[in-house]
Formats: sequence, structure tokens, C-alpha cells
Amino acid sequence: MIDFRCTYRLQLNESFGFRAAREIALPHVRDLGASHLYLSPSLQARKGSMHGYDVVDPTRISDDLGGEEELRALCDAAHTAGLGVILDVVPNHMAVSDENRFWSDPELRKTFFDIDETSGRHRRFFDIDELAGVRVEDPEVFEVTHAKVLELVHDRLVEGLRIDHPDGLANPREYLERLRDRNVAHVWVEKILEPGESLRSWPVEGTTGYEFANDATALFVDPRGEEPMTELYTELTGERRTFADVAHEAKLEVARTTFAPEFARLRALNDDPLLEEAAASLDVYRTYVEPATGRVDDADRRAAALLHDDLRRIVLLEGERSPQLDEFVVRWQQTTGPVLAKGVEDTAFYRYFRLTALNEVGGDPGRFSIGPEEFHTAALERFARHPLQLLASQTHDTKRAGDVRARIGALAGMPERWGERVRRWRELTRGMDDPNEEYLVWQTLVGAWPIIPQRLELYLEKAMREGKRTTSWVEPDEQHETRVKSFVRSLYDNREFLDDFEPFAAHAAQAGAHASLGALLLRLATPGLPDIYQGDGFWSLNLVDPDNRRGIDWRRAYRASEQTAPTGETLKFHLIRRVLRLRAEYPEAFFGAYEPLDLGPDRIGFVRGGRIRVVVPLRTNDRVEAPGDLLPEYAQELSLLR
Repeated sequence: MIDFRCTYRLQLNESFGFRAAREIALPHVRDLGASHLYLSPSLQARKGSMHGYDVVDPTRISDDLGGEEELRALCDAAHTAGLGVILDVVPNHMAVSDENRFWSDPELRKTFFDIDETSGRHRRFFDIDELAGVRVEDPEVFEVTHAKVLELVHDRLVEGLRIDHPDGLANPREYLERLRDRNVAHVWVEKILEPGESLRSWPVEGTTGYEFANDATALFVDPRGEEPMTELYTELTGERRTFADVAHEAKLEVARTTFAPEFARLRALNDDPLLEEAAASLDVYRTYVEPATGRVDDADRRAAALLHDDLRRIVLLEGERSPQLDEFVVRWQQTTGPVLAKGVEDTAFYRYFRLTALNEVGGDPGRFSIGPEEFHTAALERFARHPLQLLASQTHDTKRAGDVRARIGALAGMPERWGERVRRWRELTRGMDDPNEEYLVWQTLVGAWPIIPQRLELYLEKAMREGKRTTSWVEPDEQHETRVKSFVRSLYDNREFLDDFEPFAAHAAQAGAHASLGALLLRLATPGLPDIYQGDGFWSLNLVDPDNRRGIDWRRAYRASEQTAPTGETLKFHLIRRVLRLRAEYPEAFFGAYEPLDLGPDRIGFVRGGRIRVVVPLRTNDRVEAPGDLLPEYAQELSLLR
């Protein structure tokens, strides 16, 4: 058994498979000090898949990534280097494809997939027709689809599993207990917890860490900027609604349109005219009521309290029961999560831009900032319940890398200066058709600068289509999109604009570097298991996928390893390596008690295990040094108590 210290996520694909991971990535990950390789889905996916979530054969390791022999060689090499392996597993869905024998064979399709016999439609993954829901609750289906993964665990090649989208399953608790009973010792769930929501009492190590990513971002957002940033957003765009109002409208919209087939299937089981409104009213992904066992938790009752009375009683198994209503409850719970995900994360997040650093998976843009006390409360709960919960900054699903969020979040500490600059840029460029989309452009430029025009154009195309205000995936307005792209191109040729923009962007980048390094130190030292997404050992300016799935420069990683002193480019790498070496030397301290320090609103600090003292400044007070000057400051804030 390899002690858990830090995971390093590798995004595998056809051009960077198991052999490349073994020969190129593994030496760097070992030198950095991580304890576990965390591999993206590695079962056979659709030909050319860039992510592996569109599985076509769960019984076989991906030939495109190198096949089972190469995966076993990677695991063996990792163990020789002192690293364990965690594997991402997709139980909820498989690809609708002729490549998939479970789908192409009509009899197998009936057994393995969740098909509506009346309409012939299949349960989808969110709104993706090409991904069909799997009946993993059926023991036979579970055994077939998990045989290869369980074999890897049994052979001690894989130490733990990351479970994708458990909320899509008919009974997540039962599924996770089945994994435990099959001797999977370590399981993490990609469960999106909304602010204030706690993970259910499942046999897991915790979530994949979006809660920490959001808390770490909000902690460094200056609360004094909320009022002026809100006023500026209203001035520039005319938007006066709260985020909650924008989100409710978006949830109701996608329920009535995108998910019309799902609600038609629900209504065939329970003809309630208000199902879409009810789904839009929920503020969590789903409840976990179990009709088969009669299990209803207090958390289910709290979540369902927002539903109208007739529906609430059915969902909570109160009153009259029937097999049809029991099926309704299961399918209702599988539907509300997609409504929230597509309505909030993939619609409202692309409509409401007061401070886009807060528009992150599992986040609430209506919550502008948090203080040290709230951060400590969450850390103490993790320490008590899930000391191995992953702590993320970015993943393959985040809307922005943590460093981009940090730069944008820093604007809250300079709202007057930011407002002056945005007004000036509008004058210099004559602005865009849509002022709301224009405000997204300014924040994105500041967060990701320098960024080549093609990346920015592709990002904005996706953002606008997700927002579904001026264009959409279903009905793209190509003329509007062309005007936006022309505006973007014009910025790079506008010398007067660039002369004004670039000094400010450099200032925001330096302020963001403070927040990035501070959040990184917290990720490495607070209760939980730090997770590094590939490339995030250096300044990472990724935007939403597919931007964040781009290949990384492994040569830079090797150059950093050879440096005796950090440069501005390698600050994160050296801080990570320093803290991980300390974690390796004093593991009992980092798994020991978490003692908050009362340092006022502008600093956060704590002591781990009575040995390691950490103090992090939260405000720069406009004292922004060059990034190269930052590491000594942060190194001093991490001290060993004698």
C-alpha cells in the first residue's frame, strides 16, 4: 500500500497513451513528489475519443491508448517508482455506436441499456443523444461492465477508482457498496455538491474536490468589491437580477425544451403538469430516496421541501405507493441532476458575468466571497469525515483553470480601476453588439492573457452557444458569431487598446499570482488529498474544454526539475515539490489535527498535527510584486514547529 500524499491527473488520448505516460510523464510526477497517478478513463472508447467517456467496450482496455499490456506496464513502472494508480471509471453510460456490441445487438441493448419500451428512446447522459444510460443497477450488467476494472484492482495494479457522475445511477449508495464489497478500498465520486450540501454517508473517500476549488477561489475575492462590482455590472449590461433569478429561469427553460423527452417519460408514470417547475425549484442535484428499501433521509426531506405538496409526498414515499410511482421516483431523481447541470453550469453560468471567477462547477456566483471562518469550518468537516477527499483547482470539466479564476477574482480588489479600464476599452474599440458578452470578453482576456485569437474565438463560440441568448448549438446565429470573432480579431490589431490593456493585464496577473500561490499552499496543506491536473504544476491559463484538454509541454517540466532556484515560470512547481517533500517527511502531521489560527480577515492560518504551521495572506493591499519575488514569502509562511 502506497501512502496517499498527492494525485496527479493525466488526460490520456490517442496521441498520449499509456507508453507516453510511462516514459514521459511518470518521471516528472515522481520528481514532483506526487504519490499517485490518476488516469482518465482507460476502457475502450469510441475511435478517436479525446476523453474516454464515450465507452464502447467496458470489458477491454483501450487499444487506442496502447492496450492492456501497456497499461499493466505503466502500473508496474509506477509501483517501481513508488506511485500508486487511480483509474477513472464511467458506470452511468456508454456510447451509442455500431462500435459498441452491447448497443448494436438488439438483445444485448435491452439488457444493458435503459430503454423506454413504449417510445424506443433511451435514457441519455444529460442531453447527449450519443451517450445512453446503462442499467448498472442490474447485478448481471454490473458484473459484465466492471469485470475488467475489478480485475485490475484484484491484481493490485489499481489502488482506487474515481466514479464518474454517480447521480445518474438508479441507486448510487447500492452501487458504491457493491464496489466496497468487491474489495475496492478507495473510491472517489464526481459528485457535485451545492454550497451548504454535505456528501451522503457512502463508502467513499470523498468527492473529486469542486467544493474546495470554489472555496479557495472565493476566499481570495475581496468582499469589499461586491457592491462596486455589482453596480458596474448593472451599469455596463443593464442586468439587475440576482444569479438565483437567472439560474431559475435557465433551469426552467432547459426542463421545458432540452429535456422534454425525459419529462414526457416521467409524466407517463405520474401525470403532474408542474414537473418542470418543480425540477427548476430544486437547489441540489437530486435526492436519494430508495423506493425498493423505503429509505428516506432527513437530507432528502430538506431538499424536497421546495416541491409542491403532491409531488413532495410521492418523492418522499408518503401516502399511496405503486410500482409505477416507485419507478417515477427513481427516474425523477435521475432527471433533476441534468436539469440543474445544464440549466446552471451550462446555461446560467454563460449568462451572468458579474465576476466570472465564481462561475465554476459546484459554485454559486451569487456568493461573492467567503472569510477564513467559513473556510476553516469546511476544512474541519473534511478532516472529520473525508480526510482523503480530493482537493482540486482544475479538472477536465472546470470552466477555467484556477490561475485564470485567481486573476479574475483579483479584480474585486481593484473595482474602481477595473471599471475605468473597461469604460476606456469600450471607447477604444466601439464595443460589441451585446454588452453582456462584451463584459465576458474583457474578463476572459484579463484572466487568460496572453491568449492567441483562435483559442479566444473558440471559447466565445462555445460560451455564447451554451448561453443560448444570441446563438445556440441547436440554432446557431452565424452572422452574430462572425461579428463577435471579427471584434476579437480587431483587438489584436488595435495598438491604442493594447497599450492600455497590457499594463493592466500584467497588474492583474501579478495580483492573481498571489491568490494562486496562496490557494495552492492551502490545497497542499489543508485536510484532504491535493490533486494536480496535468500542467497545473506551472501557471495554467486553460479555459473550458476542449481548451483544457490540450497537450502540455513536458520539456518545461524537465527543465524545472533541473533548476536550483525557482523562476517566475516555475514558482508553482517548486512550491508543490517543497510541500510534498515535507508531507513525505512528516505524514503524521498532515494527517493530524487541524487547528485554525485567528489572524483576522486578511490572513488565514492553521497548524497541522501540532508540527506544521501555515499562514497565507489573503489581500495584497495593492502591494503587487513580480511573480519571481513571491516564493520566498510563501516559503516563510510554511514552517516546522519544534
